[in-house]
Amino acid sequence: MRILAYEFAIGGGLAGRPVPESLAREGRAMLTALVADLARIGRHEIVTTADRRFTLHTPRGVDVVTIGVRGAQSFDELVSWADAVWLIAPETGGCLERLARRVERLGKTLLGSTSTAIRRASDKHRLPGVLAHCGVAHPRTRLLGAGENAAPIAEALGYPIVVKPRRGAGCEGVRLAWNPRELRLAVRARPQVRLTAEATYESVRGVRLQPDRVLQQYVRGVHASVSLISDGSRAVALSVNAQAIRAARNFAYRGGRTPLDHPLAERAIDAAMRTCEAFPGLHGYVGVDLVLTSADAVVIEVNPRLTTAYLGVRSAINRRSSSGNIAEMAIDACAGKLPARPRIARHVRFTSAGRVVSL
Repeated sequence: MRILAYEFAIGGGLAGRPVPESLAREGRAMLTALVADLARIGRHEIVTTADRRFTLHTPRGVDVVTIGVRGAQSFDELVSWADAVWLIAPETGGCLERLARRVERLGKTLLGSTSTAIRRASDKHRLPGVLAHCGVAHPRTRLLGAGENAAPIAEALGYPIVVKPRRGAGCEGVRLAWNPRELRLAVRARPQVRLTAEATYESVRGVRLQPDRVLQQYVRGVHASVSLISDGSRAVALSVNAQAIRAARNFAYRGGRTPLDHPLAERAIDAAMRTCEAFPGLHGYVGVDLVLTSADAVVIEVNPRLTTAYLGVRSAINRRSSSGNIAEMAIDACAGKLPARPRIARHVRFTSAGRVVSL
């Protein structure tokens, strides 16, 4: 099978435009790991892309296509060549959804979630309703409408308040407000990353408008995630991971460690699996972010894509076994074959820059 592995930030999606250092760092780390695992399967022809400003080191036999300012056209040409496409891109402004839709329109197989599943799972305004229906805990959340006064909403939810994009990725644009003054600052703040001309802002007569945002109850506890493999209707958990998140005025994600030894780890797995199965069409690798309180596993959001935790999980599982390649598990799941839960062989710590250390 001919597989195109495409990472948005350093793979040409921002060709001709500035690439935020943090986005480039995480994107390069995930793509490098993914391509190595795809090549290790040994049965596929692998092609990936690189913005001409970045150098990408890949295993022998993996072709790297350099993309310049004709990024969009080159992407479609490469998709047309491939049998299947694995996308790594943020949900911000619908970026991942639009790329998935382009692959679908070209009639190629997605080694990941469908565009419809991505749209539904990444909508932080509608997520609470879906989770309530399947009995999964979630913080109280309200959509902040254009021109709407945030203060009454915050008072009803209770401080501290998290302000975040309705469709976003990681900690980008996520802010914490402890009082009305900080809330005003958080609401007025503009996102730092502009992925495409239309991705983060809409333009009306030359005026930049904020993307839709939500106000959310802040939940105290241990920041965690669950990495899963899904076949579109069922899911298998790979591991529970601790997240290193700075929860200050501006949230920042630094990496984490895996597996997370916690009394509520199995409860986190149950909540993540039910969450994943509530969104038909989630395929391949999926991440679910949670906060583990003293009594419950509270789901925060769904990542319908490869996440940075992949770097740690792939090193933690027993990769010497025939079932230890997460990329191969994901490909099989997309074809309807769900893997057994793999064995964790070691504890590791990983950073968002791609550094992995055994503990």
